[in-house]
Amino acid sequence: MEQLHVATSTHDYTISIDENIRFNIQDYLTKKYTTIFIITDDQVAPLYLDDILYGLQDQRVVHTVIPSGEATKSIEYYYQLQTVALENRLDRQSLIIALGGGVIGDLAGFVAATFMRGIDYIQVPTTILSHDSSVGGKVAINHEQGKNLIGNFYPPVAVIYDVHTIQTLPENEIRSGYAELVKEAFISNEDFLQQLLAQPLSAISNEQLKKHLYEGVKVKAGIVEKDEKEANIRKYLNFGHTLAHAIEATLGYGRITHGEAVAIGMLFALHVSEQKYGRDLYYNELLTWLTDNHYPLSLFNIDMDTVIQLMKLDKKATNQEVQMVLLQQIGKPTVETIDETTLATYLQTFKKELTAI
Repeated sequence: MEQLHVATSTHDYTISIDENIRFNIQDYLTKKYTTIFIITDDQVAPLYLDDILYGLQDQRVVHTVIPSGEATKSIEYYYQLQTVALENRLDRQSLIIALGGGVIGDLAGFVAATFMRGIDYIQVPTTILSHDSSVGGKVAINHEQGKNLIGNFYPPVAVIYDVHTIQTLPENEIRSGYAELVKEAFISNEDFLQQLLAQPLSAISNEQLKKHLYEGVKVKAGIVEKDEKEANIRKYLNFGHTLAHAIEATLGYGRITHGEAVAIGMLFALHVSEQKYGRDLYYNELLTWLTDNHYPLSLFNIDMDTVIQLMKLDKKATNQEVQMVLLQQIGKPTVETIDETTLATYLQTFKKELTAI
C-alpha cells in the first residue's frame, strides 16, 4: 500500500492507495459516527456501493444515488442532498462518504462542509481524475456562469483510493485523469513528465497506474501543505485550467470531460509560455501525445469572444484581468496577468494551429 500524509490548518489526513481496500472502509475510520451517509452516482453505485456497504455492516448507514455527470454539480442537487441528510437525521457526529469521481467528490464535500456548519467526510475516488480533486479540500458546485464558483476549502478526514475501480473506466475518463497527471508533471518534475508522455493510454498496467497516481498525489499534497487556501503556490495547480473552465462552460458541462478540457488548456498555456519566454517547453511533444491518445482537440472550434469573457470570470481573475499559470521552464510555473487584446491574439494563433491538425 502507498500512503501519504497531508497536514492542514484544521487536521491531518492520510491518502491510502492500494487494490481492494474499498471492502474495508471501517479500518480507516478514526472515530465512532452516529450515521454514515454515502453519496454516489448511477454509474458507480451498481459497481461498488455494495462493496462499501459490506465493510460498514456494524454502522448505521444510509445512501443516495444521483445522476452521473458534471451537470449534477448544481445548486438543485446540493439542496436535494441536504434534504436527504436532514430526513435521515444526520447530526454533527455523522460522516459523509463521497463514492465516485470528481463530481461526486466536489458535491458531497460541499454538502459536508455546509451541513450543520460542517461534518466529517471521506473521499473514495473511483476515477483517475479524482486523484487530483479528492486531495486538498477544494469542494464546490458550478454556476451557469462558471465552474466551481460556489465552494469552500474543506479537507476530508481520509482519502481511500482503490485502484481496482479504475478497470471499469471508459476511455474518455482515462484521458481525463491522465491529463491531470501530466499537469502535475509539468509543474514539478521533468522525469515524471517524460515517463507520462512515453506512455500510451491503451497499455497501462495496475502497477504503472499506482506509481503514476502516487507521484501525482505527492505533487498535489506537497503544494497543498504549503498553501492550503490558494494564497500563493497552490495557484500553480491551475495550470491549463483557466481556458479549460471556459471551454467547459461554453460547450455545456458534460459535453467534454474536465481533464480533456484541461489538456487543451495546458496546450494553450504552453503555446503562450513558449512565445513569452522563448523556450522549448514540450508543446510539440504534448500535442503529439494528445493526438495519439485521441483527445478531442477539434472541440476547440468555439467562439473566442465568449471564451475570453468566461476566462475573465475565472476565480483567479482580478478586476476582470485574466491570470494564467505559465511555465518559465518545466517545474517552474508562474502566474502572469494577460490583457484582453494580447489574450485574443494568443487564442487566435492557437486556434489556427489546432484547426490545421
